[in-house]
Amino acid sequence: MIPIYESDVVIVGAGLAGLAAARELVKSGKKVTVLTKLHPLRSHSGAAQGGVNAALSEDDDVELHMFDTIKGSDYLADQDAVELMCSKAPETIRWIEHLGCVFSRREDGRIAQRPFGGQSRPRACFSKDRTGLVMLNAIYEQCVKEGVNILDEWYVADLLYDGNKAYGVVAYNLRDTTPAIFNAKAVMFATGGYARAFKINSNAHANTGDGLSIFARKGLPLEDMEFVQFHPTGLAGSGILMSEAARGEGGHLLNSEGERFMKKYAPEKMELAPRDVVSRAIMKEILEGRGAKEDKFAVYLDLTHLGEEKIKERLPELRDLALTFLGRDMAKEPILISATAHYSMGGIPVDINGHVKKSPNELTEGLYAAGECACVSVHGANRLGANSLLEALFFGRWVGWQINKDLDSLSLKEAKKEDADFMLNEVEGILNSNGSERVANIREELQEMMTTKVGVFREEKTLLEAKEEIKNLRERFKNIKLDDKSKTYNTDLQEAIELGHMLDYSAFIIEGALNRKESRGAHFREDYPKRDDENYLKHTYAYMDENGEVKVEYGDVKITKFEPQERKY
Repeated sequence: MIPIYESDVVIVGAGLAGLAAARELVKSGKKVTVLTKLHPLRSHSGAAQGGVNAALSEDDDVELHMFDTIKGSDYLADQDAVELMCSKAPETIRWIEHLGCVFSRREDGRIAQRPFGGQSRPRACFSKDRTGLVMLNAIYEQCVKEGVNILDEWYVADLLYDGNKAYGVVAYNLRDTTPAIFNAKAVMFATGGYARAFKINSNAHANTGDGLSIFARKGLPLEDMEFVQFHPTGLAGSGILMSEAARGEGGHLLNSEGERFMKKYAPEKMELAPRDVVSRAIMKEILEGRGAKEDKFAVYLDLTHLGEEKIKERLPELRDLALTFLGRDMAKEPILISATAHYSMGGIPVDINGHVKKSPNELTEGLYAAGECACVSVHGANRLGANSLLEALFFGRWVGWQINKDLDSLSLKEAKKEDADFMLNEVEGILNSNGSERVANIREELQEMMTTKVGVFREEKTLLEAKEEIKNLRERFKNIKLDDKSKTYNTDLQEAIELGHMLDYSAFIIEGALNRKESRGAHFREDYPKRDDENYLKHTYAYMDENGEVKVEYGDVKITKFEPQERKY
């Protein structure tokens, strides 16, 4: 007999967005259940290093923050959502600070702020180079204090959704594969990003995009999936992130000739141009044969001129990472870096209050999303550094408030034990499959293909090849075999289910990239190198049918204060 647990709200994911929403709901007296496949303090929010944006200084203002964000987005961001986030940013920083987040300070005692790419003013508030972890610890402690019911090591595998209303999720306990139904008036997803689809990436192993694929399998759209951000500075070989803070503190990018090559690509902003610009510059230097002497697929990030004391004070974790994974001390010699898949601008389409859309102009009932898995869209075609922590924290809290307001008008649709059938069949099907394919092999081929054919530079020929390859990989996935048939901490089973999700949403990335015949932000088509506002100043909405085919339609971009103009740095 499958147990059915009832709550007012079920939240999937326990990073900054999920925990911020949970705290606000519990503070309002609501019964909340948070489900997460790993411990909350292992959530990927904790990996964010560099900072969180807010216009706090006397020479900065909300409108400038808003303009920088919209320009950085290559004018694809919805400007009403950007204005809301930027206007609430100072209050959000004060809120998390009062909850216990300890920020680095200026000499006068005010919160220290460092410059980040694409910003007109230094506005990234930071805690040395572990900002996300400090924020995550603070909000998690508050959730524990308020008694939020957090169930970690539960894998959510299905959404209860009747075509209009959401009424819960189906999950199994990773410890022993015990299934359960979590019935609720409202469901919120805060499941993070999907950069694990790429071979070289900065994401945690848990970032397999499960939430997006679960929604797509219900016939719900995914928005702007073609926009995947490649961070300029991942450690060579591994992709482990070297935060933008390194360049914000004054780091230089050098090619094999010792040249600060960014002067050719962004003469005003140099290393502090937006991430899409810097990533393409790095890849161009590499492709034209000016990669590092020790590794032709990397360039140098030089911080030696900052001095050991400043690196110890501002970038201690980055120094440790470079020593551990590269064997180089950034205080004494340049380190080797290259572009790494990092962030997902696209995701589950939501309105400004977090309600999930079932088409460009229709909303679902009782279904919400926030954080990196959602597309609100405040980042458009390219996210500015230090806006991700702000989005997760602010919209997590904001959507929590919205759910609280909506609950009085939401009824509880009763769940039945048959609602678990899809998940049970999926789990049993994978456990009992005795094919000839290995999960690790298919995943490796997927990541290699996505990196080489759907990466920093794209063109129609390779995108069409990728479209065929994804179909082939999906067919091969039906023929997998697991060695581990047990029910206790079966990580083989979990990785197989996650691979199924990765294959699903990768098809969305490819189809969106193929249909968008322009270059905008992080999406660069070598065969269409110019931005085309006449035809593509619009959001992609893509739907997957029962056969796995992805179809695309488009929705309007909300433009309020800033008309699109040429993007120069």
